[in-house]
Amino acid sequence: MRWGVLLSIVSLGLAGPTAPAGDWAVYGGAYGDRYSPLAQITAKNVARLEQVWRFDTGEGGLQTQPLMAGGMLYAATPQQHTIALDAATGKPVWEYVPESHAEQGVRGLTWWQSGGEQRLFTSADTYLIALDPRTGRPIPGFGKQGRVDLREGLGRDPATLATYLTTPGVIFGDLIITGFRTSETRPAAPGAIRAYDVRTGALRWTFNLIPKAGEPGYETWEPGSAERGGAANNWAGMVVDPARGIVFVPTGSAVDDFYGGDRKGDNLYANSLVALDARTGKRLWHFQAVHHDVLDRDFPSPPVLLTVTQRGRRIDAVAQATKQGVVFLFNRVTGKPLFPIEERAVPQSDVPGEATAPTQPFPLKPAPYARQILTAETLTQRTPEANAWARKAFAGMRSDGPFTPLPVDGNAIVFPGYDGGAEWGGQAADPSGVLYINSNNIAWTGGLVLTRARAERGAMLYEDRCSTCHGLDRTGDPPAFPSLIDIGKRLTRAQIEAVIHGGKGRMPGFPQIAGDDLDALIGYLRDSAPDKAEVGGTGAAAYRFTGYHKFLDPEGYPAIAPPWGTLSAIDMNSGDYLWQVPLGSYPELVAKGMQGTGSENYGGPIVTAGGVLFIGATVYDRRLHAFDARTGKLLWEGALPFAGTATPITYMAGGRQFVVIATSGARDPKGPRGSAYVAFALPGR
Repeated sequence: MRWGVLLSIVSLGLAGPTAPAGDWAVYGGAYGDRYSPLAQITAKNVARLEQVWRFDTGEGGLQTQPLMAGGMLYAATPQQHTIALDAATGKPVWEYVPESHAEQGVRGLTWWQSGGEQRLFTSADTYLIALDPRTGRPIPGFGKQGRVDLREGLGRDPATLATYLTTPGVIFGDLIITGFRTSETRPAAPGAIRAYDVRTGALRWTFNLIPKAGEPGYETWEPGSAERGGAANNWAGMVVDPARGIVFVPTGSAVDDFYGGDRKGDNLYANSLVALDARTGKRLWHFQAVHHDVLDRDFPSPPVLLTVTQRGRRIDAVAQATKQGVVFLFNRVTGKPLFPIEERAVPQSDVPGEATAPTQPFPLKPAPYARQILTAETLTQRTPEANAWARKAFAGMRSDGPFTPLPVDGNAIVFPGYDGGAEWGGQAADPSGVLYINSNNIAWTGGLVLTRARAERGAMLYEDRCSTCHGLDRTGDPPAFPSLIDIGKRLTRAQIEAVIHGGKGRMPGFPQIAGDDLDALIGYLRDSAPDKAEVGGTGAAAYRFTGYHKFLDPEGYPAIAPPWGTLSAIDMNSGDYLWQVPLGSYPELVAKGMQGTGSENYGGPIVTAGGVLFIGATVYDRRLHAFDARTGKLLWEGALPFAGTATPITYMAGGRQFVVIATSGARDPKGPRGSAYVAFALPGR
């Protein structure tokens, strides 16, 4: 086993006052469990829910789980503005427009209160910003005029770094603890967890997720590679055990995501769950779920704190879901697995210079919540023509399970796909120890090609920074990764420059591309599409990812057998499944009699003491779903203006229980454009 050992036991202490039971003042819930003790809405009356207000936020992606504290709902817009709405009516109270912004998603905010003092932490561009929640104005005494630049203090030139707080920080006492999102290719900021004073913005401690010389874990990197390394960052968020003072940090992969020949070794603390002393940043224990990741199998969501019973003992535990479709369960204090984990041999890469790990960890329980391997027998049967196409395409690809390495000049099936399995929406858990998790069952494909640094600077920069997502031929995989063919006909030079520097949607910014390099890259992008035969050239060799591509049939549906999305309830006391049901649908397929397919889904569930599980998540049917948490029976569906690809919240305001979800049309190219927060409640209250 390769889990870390407990280094010290932290003393018990309290993080501060807790929010009223009717509020939702913490992103993901107080313990990352997305659980509410509210029970006005029950399995018996949920079918009576109706829409009671809607607040539109304009076109763009919206993934935020808002907060509600003291009768005010706090949220973000696609433009990175922060807004306050009356929680009972949805009427706007104030709006904060940041000095600078990037078109990154803001998935949540952070609330802090001590006595009469209050802070609302948001983010825009590369900054952590402290607002007065009463007025929406920045607090001058925090950092520099109300904000802290997350690029600073990482030991590298801040002007060359991209750091975005897409998922909010967590609170412990008078500290706000943050990670950040960064680039998926070199150069990327080195991962770090940092704690700032909530009042002043002063840095209180740092934990380096890429260890420096002399720090534990440095030996897991090829000599010199840690100094050059980047990412291994916390982009998914984290959760705090307030009584014990432990912050649990899931981390991402190191760059480059798909080739690690220049960073041989296990690469700690990439792809790890790291438990830190929230007071000091000292490591307590860690577990690495993927050694030397070359498939972008980073942890996709914050862990969940829950209590389970094993052999008659109540154990405070932490559960961590994965993109590869398995969930790990640990004792919170010691890091000891509560179900056995075994290192299993996995297929090895034959890419020159690569050295993949011989084994990877697999829990013996629970069983995987996402399918683990695609075979010819599990391809789509939607139509005979779709099956014939899928069989022909599949025959030329390698498919050996969740750790199938990418080949050179060919394609492999990546299954579960790059987006999971589990994704950023997170999971819910109830006090009995049941974990609720939605999952994607979408296959993707991928491969590598040998490219060379060309004399033409713009082409080289494109291959280094852009081709991972947009492909070497610029075709991308819309809508998540748009085509850049003829981009110069759609955007001005200034617009292209703004996206390069600030990022947009899933794309991080590249502020380090400037001057002649910026001119060269923009010139290359505005030129005609490159001939595929030109990819390569002469010079130093490197292996490049050919781009993100879903394995879809010619009509755009998954080329595998359904269900394409699921929702599961797992008893984490025993590791057994209570139920699993398809999640989502394609309305046009339902009209043809094809039901129960499930669909791609983003955003997670919440569960309530009323016995109801609420989830949007599904991309194409534009519904908020309510399930019976005990049985998985669908109880109600509410129409949404756009896809509810975010995690909802529930709260009490004016004696009424509300359910609110962010909706957006960004992921469905055939659906309506726009975004809005939508609230539901029972009638007549």
